Amino acid sequence: MDCVLVIDDERNIRTLVSKVLAQDGIDVHTAGTGKEGLEMADELGPDVVLLDLRLPDIDGNHVLVELKTRHPHTAVIMITAFGAIESVVTAMKSGATDYLEKPFQHLEKLRISVMRALEEVKARREINRLQSREEGKYQLIGESPSTRRLREVIGQLARSEALTILIHGESGTGKELVAKGLHYESARSRLPFMEVNCAAIPETLFESELFGHEKGAFTDAKATKKGLMELADHGTLFLDEIGEVSPGGQAKLLRCLQERMFKRVGGGRDIKVDVRVVAATNRPLETLVKEGRFREDLFYRLNVIPITIQPLRERKEDILPLARYFLAEANSTFHKAVQRFSPEAEVLLLGYAWPGNVRELKNLIERLIILSTGETIDPHHLPSQFTGLPDSATASPGVQQPRTLAAIERAYILKVMDQVNGNKSEAAKVLGITRQTLRKKLTEA
Repeated sequence: MDCVLVIDDERNIRTLVSKVLAQDGIDVHTAGTGKEGLEMADELGPDVVLLDLRLPDIDGNHVLVELKTRHPHTAVIMITAFGAIESVVTAMKSGATDYLEKPFQHLEKLRISVMRALEEVKARREINRLQSREEGKYQLIGESPSTRRLREVIGQLARSEALTILIHGESGTGKELVAKGLHYESARSRLPFMEVNCAAIPETLFESELFGHEKGAFTDAKATKKGLMELADHGTLFLDEIGEVSPGGQAKLLRCLQERMFKRVGGGRDIKVDVRVVAATNRPLETLVKEGRFREDLFYRLNVIPITIQPLRERKEDILPLARYFLAEANSTFHKAVQRFSPEAEVLLLGYAWPGNVRELKNLIERLIILSTGETIDPHHLPSQFTGLPDSATASPGVQQPRTLAAIERAYILKVMDQVNGNKSEAAKVLGITRQTLRKKLTEA
């Protein structure tokens, strides 16, 4: 139930407000002094406070400042005697949402002011809830040198004035995650983060989706619609798969990036925006430029600040931390209680090339958790591309699936040795062991 606190030394005002708001099912509490009001606010945590400017013990503006300090998400509506404009101005500068003059001439104005304040409080809380949920989703898990450096770069760029950033990376490496990091660590974090997959928008709709359209601009344009660029004003627009934009769309996007303004489809008015544009691609744009399939001037406009995300196979130190993170996440989502990966399973995860990168790893872990019946993920739970054995779902009962840790470890070491063309120093570096340890393991039966 919505909660409103009325702080006013006039009993008739407290009674009147209580009766009016109770008709809307609002829980109303009252206090006759500033001290009593602050104590009740601490106890109740009200959604809205109606606060008289003149109280017998504490000036209303002092109470307002204290309320906004202790309860920043509470809306405060000032009640003031007719004509006390200067005090109202001070109150509004201190964070008051609205003001009402007494005696109340129109009770409906009182009701509307309170209902509007309640809606604003609810909207602000929902935005904070959604933002808190989103802010936890852009964590970059891993301790490889490239991941640590990427976290540093995101922090630096997020706090900068950079307006255009281009992210390069294979499919599944986490380009959207980086884009969200750039947004939620910046001063724009409380403003919109809009995203669009350019490959999923038909060429004929690209301009309308990005820039919006006016009513009647085309057959189905029955109302004016804001585009993503306008909706992201003062926030961030994430353009994924930017290499898939058509030549016509590229030209319009270029003008917008150059001037930070655009026209809606069917409109004649320039709309100016302040938007950080983060684009991403898994294709080599330089090659597309040479082939004449991507505008060179747009490429240079986008590539002002490039970020490259290394594929998972090149940052093996991240594989197990990511796997454990996804394990915990999947347990929570699917209400399971898988505790760990066995050492043998971890060796196999480390030895895989991960062509689908982090996305492939996450999908695998979710599949394993959904199908799990025990507390440990063992080698025989993994698909055949990890073990060289048939998948557990189709394996013959006579096939002995589990292998010893030593056998799995040796197979992995030989695989790494093959990948580095027998270079022991390079293999030891990849494996994270000394050259002497490697030599010993290779001589073991």
